[in-house]
Amino acid sequence: MKTLAILLLCSLAVICLTSGKNTGSQPAGDQPAQEGLFVEREHASTVVRQKRAAAELSLHQLESLREVCEANLACENMMDTDGIIAAYTAYYGPIPY
Repeated sequence: MKTLAILLLCSLAVICLTSGKNTGSQPAGDQPAQEGLFVEREHASTVVRQKRAAAELSLHQLESLREVCEANLACENMMDTDGIIAAYTAYYGPIPY
């Protein structure tokens, strides 16, 4: 939720900065095309995953991941060797919080 709020504020800041009137400092042919603020899903998900990986997970969150992973024998074995976060993301995708 915090990530969504930060992303929204950054988007609004970019819109405010780029929507100003043209001061005429650049000729019309030299201006880059405005494609919008949207990015491809694959690129956006890697940015979000990197941000999530940087955050510290609480003991409660780790225990929740462990309980989900213990239901799958292969995930549980991987959890013992590679760690809970690597096992969870390998079998269930990005961490939901």
